[in-house]
Amino acid sequence: MIELTEVTKTYRRGPEEIQALRRINLAIGSGEFLAVRGKSGCGKSTLLHIIGGLEPPTSGLVVVDGRDLARLSDQELTQFRRDRVGVVFQSFNLLPLLTLEENVALPRVLQGHSYSRAREEAAHWLSEVELTSRRGHKPHQVSGGEMQRAAIARALINRPAVLLADEPTGNLDSISAAQVLELFARLHRNWSQTVVLVSHAAEITAYADRVVSMQDGSLLP
Repeated sequence: MIELTEVTKTYRRGPEEIQALRRINLAIGSGEFLAVRGKSGCGKSTLLHIIGGLEPPTSGLVVVDGRDLARLSDQELTQFRRDRVGVVFQSFNLLPLLTLEENVALPRVLQGHSYSRAREEAAHWLSEVELTSRRGHKPHQVSGGEMQRAAIARALINRPAVLLADEPTGNLDSISAAQVLELFARLHRNWSQTVVLVSHAAEITAYADRVVSMQDGSLLP
């Protein structure tokens, strides 16, 4: 499903070179739930962004869902990110003027589906994350945990090949965080969803199939 070979990422800050990723070799199987642990600044979010085609590596090979991302045109890469990758961020990124149902439906509308069909599919995914009773609420009317569950439903509505989550429990209390992690695990079990989740939290080890650790841009042995 996902294969990274000798992947590096270097940023420049004036004359200074910052090595965010150092020769990463990583294979993730279809239907696997992989957790990547590490302290802030270790490179785990950069790794996630490269897997999702959100930014290119400086060097190395990135293959996701059978596609060599470096060989995709800008238009193909945009379609790949829209159709084959779902991303969940720490900050939820819900549009404040839309209801939860409208937020979840938006990716389908952007794909060209009718609004009525998109809303039907949004209702299904809100049911999957146990938010049917909140479908007409706006983000400011629900809890942080409920906002994150809506963000997960939005990430899943296009049935992506891979679901990426960047510190998804970082803004949540411990009870809401446990509910969100259990939701990831349930989606993985029930739908054979490939999940790559990055976090500094120790509790993710109880939910993932495999856990790898990062430090200073490298995967620890």
